Amino acid sequence: MTRPILTAAAMRAAEAKAIADGTPETRLMARAGAALAETVSLYLGARPTLVLCGPGNNGGDGYVAARHLADRGYPVRVAALGDPIQDAAKWARSEWGGPVEDLAAAEPAPILIDCLFGTGLSRGLEDAVSKKLLSLVDLSIVAIACDLPSGIASDDGAPLSAVGAYDLTVTFGALKPAHRLMPAMEHMGRVVLADIGIDAASDWFEIGQPDLPPLDPQGHKYDRGLVHCLAGEMPGAIALAASAAARAGAGYVRVSTSRTIDGLPSSIVQTGGADMKDDRIGCVLVGPGLGDVPQVLTLALTSKAPKVIDADGIGLIGEPERLHGQDAILTPHEGEFAKLFGPIEGSKAERALEAARRSQSVIVYKGPDTLVASPDGKLGFAPPAPAWLASAGTGDVLAGMIAAMRARGLDSFDAACAGVWLHGRAAEVAGPAMIADDLVEAIPQSQL
Repeated sequence: MTRPILTAAAMRAAEAKAIADGTPETRLMARAGAALAETVSLYLGARPTLVLCGPGNNGGDGYVAARHLADRGYPVRVAALGDPIQDAAKWARSEWGGPVEDLAAAEPAPILIDCLFGTGLSRGLEDAVSKKLLSLVDLSIVAIACDLPSGIASDDGAPLSAVGAYDLTVTFGALKPAHRLMPAMEHMGRVVLADIGIDAASDWFEIGQPDLPPLDPQGHKYDRGLVHCLAGEMPGAIALAASAAARAGAGYVRVSTSRTIDGLPSSIVQTGGADMKDDRIGCVLVGPGLGDVPQVLTLALTSKAPKVIDADGIGLIGEPERLHGQDAILTPHEGEFAKLFGPIEGSKAERALEAARRSQSVIVYKGPDTLVASPDGKLGFAPPAPAWLASAGTGDVLAGMIAAMRARGLDSFDAACAGVWLHGRAAEVAGPAMIADDLVEAIPQSQL
């Protein structure tokens, strides 16, 4: 299951369409506020609660939530930055009916709900407001954000002013890019998506657990996919990638290498040849441990088979246009991305899509906020993955997993998304003390 992701402009358009189709804005706000209160009550028992309301519709959601929480027995106080300025928010405040404190004088509470500013914020908070909010978040036991922590830019995840650490974020209709982009993502805590009855269809989405192709009861190893790996100067990296491809379900994995690689599973075939015209190849994997051997990349590009290009292979491409017609998946980290594509303006999401367009390839833009971009505009945002994936060799493992998914019959974009999700899940299984070798061993459990 995937969850849609909308930019601020797309979210406004979706809400406007719902209103034009007959859903009053106040009803959307009533649904959002009720969903916020419901989520709070599911996570936390009735304790003193402070709801901070801004002057816009995010504040309106807060007034609705405060009313519902009070009805559930929560001792609720509301503090506002100012009077509501939009009609729906004015309605919500009138429905609250209780006292409203001045934010500047508000005392802390065990439960803090930040409904000051949400989607569409374009500038930082005033210093006094920012300091007050940070203090209230810090002094709470549990801090909850409505839509987004105040001070976050929704489309690129940039902090517009200082942002505290929240335990829970409740958003409505669709996730926003900031929920899955650094540095904002680390401030969110757990992110809950509530349905408020709008059409949130989008080509941008959070990557979910993949639906892997079933095995054919009458099939053979080539039906499950042949991954052909090309070795280079550092055999350990290609060994990790090849082992990962085998563990991820490829029916046959072989490595072209000029010297025997110790430690590879016996099931992986090592060969001195590299027949790129073998039409049984489901995916070619090149780049891990390649070193400065451009002729190996050139050899890979002579194959008509789909291919995954990782690590050193990315740096040897030269021009992105060289990949046109190659059915390639690239897996760059930030440095490799910059080397191939140069400076690209915009958010990480925009840069990933532009790189996919230029190269006509699927781009797996790695990092703590990995993205998968397709030339046709589809964009997958990885769910949060364990921080211990920042370890030598884990990128080689990811490349092998993606190659296996591609060889098994998934298209390039779906194969990349599947590999990214399973990679994060395998890291959870392997645990915080893992090394890349442990990650490989955890791959079978990630598919259960």
